[in-house]
Amino acid sequence: MECKYYLIETLGCQMNERDSETMAGMLEELGYGRAPDAAAEERAGDGRGAARHGADVIVVNTCSVRENADNRFFGLLGQLKHVKEADPDKIVAVCGCMTQQRRVVDEIRNKFPWVDIVFGAMNIEAFPSMLADALEKRRGISEGREPATPYAMSVDIRPERGEIVEGLPSRRRHAHKAFVNIMYGCDNFCTYCIVPYTRGRERSRTPDAILDEARALAADGVKEITLLGQNVNSYRAGGVGFPSLLRLVDDVPGVARIRFMTSHPKDLSDGLIDCYRTAQNLCPSIHLPVQSGSTDVLRRMNRGYSKESYLALTDKLRDAWSDIVITTDFIVGFPGETDADFDDTMDLIESVRFDAAFTFLYSPRAGTPAAEYGDRVADAVAHARFDRMVKRLNEITKEKNLAMLGGVYDVLIEGPSKTDKTMLTGRTPGGKLVNIRPPEGVGRGASRVGDIMAVRLTEAGTFSFIGEFA
Repeated sequence: MECKYYLIETLGCQMNERDSETMAGMLEELGYGRAPDAAAEERAGDGRGAARHGADVIVVNTCSVRENADNRFFGLLGQLKHVKEADPDKIVAVCGCMTQQRRVVDEIRNKFPWVDIVFGAMNIEAFPSMLADALEKRRGISEGREPATPYAMSVDIRPERGEIVEGLPSRRRHAHKAFVNIMYGCDNFCTYCIVPYTRGRERSRTPDAILDEARALAADGVKEITLLGQNVNSYRAGGVGFPSLLRLVDDVPGVARIRFMTSHPKDLSDGLIDCYRTAQNLCPSIHLPVQSGSTDVLRRMNRGYSKESYLALTDKLRDAWSDIVITTDFIVGFPGETDADFDDTMDLIESVRFDAAFTFLYSPRAGTPAAEYGDRVADAVAHARFDRMVKRLNEITKEKNLAMLGGVYDVLIEGPSKTDKTMLTGRTPGGKLVNIRPPEGVGRGASRVGDIMAVRLTEAGTFSFIGEFA
């Protein structure tokens, strides 16, 4: 029996990564294997080249949060056209947040008619049946039962999610850590954000479904679970809120580490902060996107909190766990941002001293309120602010990392380092990346992958450490 292969190229956030794992599970249930070279190219961060040519089904899982994600997607489709021309029997599927937008679907129809399947972020469960239909069309063309056209695009976009579909398969990227969706969608409607329009309104999975998945993962050897939602603080199902759900997951035998993202500051409760004091397996880290340090800008963003209330939250978090790792997101150049607004952001950076931050230039998204704001910040001004911010954030990150040198931390070993295959890599409880030298004359030891090992940090960079087994 001829072996068939798939390749999934994922753009965007952890929610997209989790969706891609679901689609990989679907394809493997249908008898497909990962394309040759896909794992190596995935580690290299691109997914180009031999894996594309070796795949029978190529899926592009799209992101629409930033303009550069749009550009990457359309550039990728342009590259895939040549792969498709070389082998018209390949199936190319496009899904995710971008395809929830009618303008994008129209553009795919008009400019990339060789794409076979288009579906959205709200109906992943439709993928296997759409793939079966596309394959049948291909067989019909090859057998002369259908018109000899190279194009037969199938489109299925749902404007809203229906009931949450449980029990979908999954093929995890990592053996010892896993993403677990606890909710879908978002009700916040920040003025710059397209997510509520592409992923729909908030819907929470039941605690029983989440706990069943967590138990199954633990039984399969998973040590670390990351609970996912656009705003996990809004989770509520069966009378259970997010702090209570965290405690339930904390009681699952075998789960050694719990993380979660993303947490909206306006909904961060004292009950959740208290979990950092009392939950046994909750990691001392939180991703708490602030976006701006200016209360005026935050109001125009419809974020629902002020600079002062955000600072109060970070103080509470550090009262609960003194060396908690706090990371964040910033948007620079939001419409109407003044020099004084940006100075407030820089002041907040100095006050909080984030361990790391994802920084973005404002990117207008069609269909969002902010896209209609007229007081755009000049590109040169926005770029200058961006560069100043990134420089200071990186300096603080390096300073905080240097302060950790010599310390011994429990590190979950994930596998060989991306940058040096003679070394192992893993993360501290706070999420800091560590590349580990094995003892002199000792191999990496596959048995260590998936173990939690004591590691002494011996060298510090801005974004990672080098360590040795303690």
